[in-house]
Amino acid sequence: MKLFVGIDVSSKDLVTSMISEEAHQEVFQGNFPNDLKGASELKNSIIDTANSCHLTQVVIGMEATSIYSFHPAMFFQEDNDLKQFDAQSVVIDPKKTKRYHDVFAEDKNDRIDAFYIADYLRVGHYSVGIVRQENYIALQRLTRSRYELVQSLTRAKQHFIENLYYKLNKLVVSEELNTSIFGSTMMKLLTEDMTTDDLLNLSITDLAQYLDEHGRGRFADPEALARTIQKAVRASYRLNQVVANSVDTVLSVYAEEIKAFQKMIKDLDKSIEKVVQVTPEEQILRSIPGIGPVYAAGILAEIGQIDRFDNEAKLAKYAGLSWQEKQSGSYKSDNTPMKRTGNAYLRYYLVEAANRVKSLDPVFGEYYQRKYKEVNRTPSKRALVLTARKLIRVIFFLLKNHQIYQEKR
Repeated sequence: MKLFVGIDVSSKDLVTSMISEEAHQEVFQGNFPNDLKGASELKNSIIDTANSCHLTQVVIGMEATSIYSFHPAMFFQEDNDLKQFDAQSVVIDPKKTKRYHDVFAEDKNDRIDAFYIADYLRVGHYSVGIVRQENYIALQRLTRSRYELVQSLTRAKQHFIENLYYKLNKLVVSEELNTSIFGSTMMKLLTEDMTTDDLLNLSITDLAQYLDEHGRGRFADPEALARTIQKAVRASYRLNQVVANSVDTVLSVYAEEIKAFQKMIKDLDKSIEKVVQVTPEEQILRSIPGIGPVYAAGILAEIGQIDRFDNEAKLAKYAGLSWQEKQSGSYKSDNTPMKRTGNAYLRYYLVEAANRVKSLDPVFGEYYQRKYKEVNRTPSKRALVLTARKLIRVIFFLLKNHQIYQEKR
């Protein structure tokens, strides 16, 4: 029989409720500090309660509460004294426990929350335990931080584009521009070296020479690019000097921010590559064309041990790459939206990896194209997430069977 321990975690407290599988009622309630001493006292209470109720297994659950649940979850999972009870430490999505709590429509406070976490465990809704091994935790710190930096970089680029539109609106929307505005040469041209008037007054030859020198010969046709830039500058609206100065200042700030984020991501990538090398499954994922060390690390850091998942459907649900069925009687909707729940970090790395894999592996490329042609509305986005879902099946099979990916010839 099991003892279910629900913990409502905050930065300061561990409010605890324990339910016996046999009695179906609360057998312990208490409050402990969220520190090493408090967790140790709670552990002793768990052991005493399990022994007094003659229970042989302990399941300890808490909601994923930012950084606050990390230490207690790991403490209970790794504690040697709790291993005699085959203790499981489970971190639960708060949305799931909230829906369960709302069914009973009771008041909300920390003690009641702890009780319903324990009761949620009792009815058997939990499935996946926490990531246990230290190398996965080390990777997770790096890959999750990288994810956050990528999001910040994306926002900085969006703000840069918004402000560049005030200055050179036609350059932003130009279909003839065949290079990225965020390349180092273009960023330097637009924010450091030349004003709008400079761009207008410079000859095509001189502008092309500037692009060729600063681009180190990487532009295929610098003269054509120079013409495109000047054409866009001439067609753009003019700002008065006061507004133009403000926009230039903002662009310079965002340009520096973009460079800073890019450098931080590059530094993190180096650290990720070092850490992921000691992860046994790294070579399995890297055998899939398009998955490099960073994407492999991001995926492995969130999956942890593949044995936590009974099948690939559960892994897909954990990643949030599953779809909600709408059916009633004889009616079945053709529109099945993605649930948008689950592990956002894992979903990000899977989708990014799928985007690379489809370009390098013919099987995935063909699958993507087939899904792309099936609908008219957002075909690329739909095809990409479906390709990521297919990638999950492959990853699950390879990790479960310790096999290397074999491309179809």
